[in-house]
Amino acid sequence: MDTSHGRHELKFNINYADVIELRERLPFVVKPDEHSAPEGGYRIKSLYFDNYNDKALKEKINGTDRREKFRLRLYNNDTSFIRLEKKSKENGLCYKKSSPISEKECSQLLEGNFDVLREKDDPLCMELYAKIRCQQLRPRNIVDYRREAFVYRMGNVRITLDYDIRTSWNIFDFLGAEPAPVPVWEGYILEVKYDNFLPEIIRAIVSLSSRSCTSFSKYATARII
Repeated sequence: MDTSHGRHELKFNINYADVIELRERLPFVVKPDEHSAPEGGYRIKSLYFDNYNDKALKEKINGTDRREKFRLRLYNNDTSFIRLEKKSKENGLCYKKSSPISEKECSQLLEGNFDVLREKDDPLCMELYAKIRCQQLRPRNIVDYRREAFVYRMGNVRITLDYDIRTSWNIFDFLGAEPAPVPVWEGYILEVKYDNFLPEIIRAIVSLSSRSCTSFSKYATARII
């Protein structure tokens, strides 16, 4: 989902007991994401871009107010549905833009043929192409994890549980069928995203004793292990 307006994003480090509690609470109030498989959840694989100076990584670690990162993303290893995404943050709000990328175009990017972005005549692709040239952005590493997602219409709320977070430094693993080989996080991440307000019923249902907000980043965690 592209977000031209900023969205709020809350993150919490939680444990398996919290997950069991949330799995019992959530179905009474929210609906599973439309992309979730019948058995629940789906796998997400992202390939992040950064430069030789680790610009995106350092901006995240330093808490830079205005920052951005580019990534390629696919779901359940379905190479017919690949997206180029730009995720940015400004004044505490998160923004996202995306554009479709074919498997062939993705393969060309992995091989270093970045001109394919210029040939697409797409604003987001052209922006990444320009920053590949002027900032020396390159594909850096893969972040791969399992997600259970839920939605609530009021406030445009999206709740996700992410776990089994893995990484690979071999960018060609991105189009492979296997999960990334290196585990990087044994816990669970709860994320709550919403527009202008968080309904009280959602605030109550995700309330977990002794759990405080975190600035956890899957990309940064995978890069610094």
